[in-house]
Amino acid sequence: MNKIYTDLQVHQKFMMMAFHQAEIAYNKGEVPVGAVVVYEGRIVGKGFNQVEMLNDPTAHAEMLAISSACATLNQKYLTDCTLYVTLEPCPMCSGAIVWSKIDRVVFGAMDEKSGGCGTVFNISHSKQLNHRAEIIQGIMESDSEYLLKQFFSEKRK
Repeated sequence: MNKIYTDLQVHQKFMMMAFHQAEIAYNKGEVPVGAVVVYEGRIVGKGFNQVEMLNDPTAHAEMLAISSACATLNQKYLTDCTLYVTLEPCPMCSGAIVWSKIDRVVFGAMDEKSGGCGTVFNISHSKQLNHRAEIIQGIMESDSEYLLKQFFSEKRK
């Protein structure tokens, strides 16, 4: 089987898991972003936005998934891990990706206002920092965009 096709299937599988986390956030009235961290083919961390629930501006899906993965693996560095997230990580989350040394980030929708993985900022690839993550974008992009647009449309009513 073609490796690119196999990789795409794997990315779609785990992005579906991240999307499920985004749906949990949506149902709880949070901005619908979900994330999972994968190591050796298994999910070791997951999270959904909980900023409103926890009254914590750092409670982004990525931050919670990274913390969960570090606890699961009992280590501070997440080398050989992939982060799947439905929305391009913001600068704060991109910094956490660099500091945790995640190898790869796969995201759905681009964040045209504050994306930190290439759209507005490119923190995850900055030569000034000690680590760079591979970025793959556009996996389940339309699904992720739709969920976000639906959420904000409902909030504006």
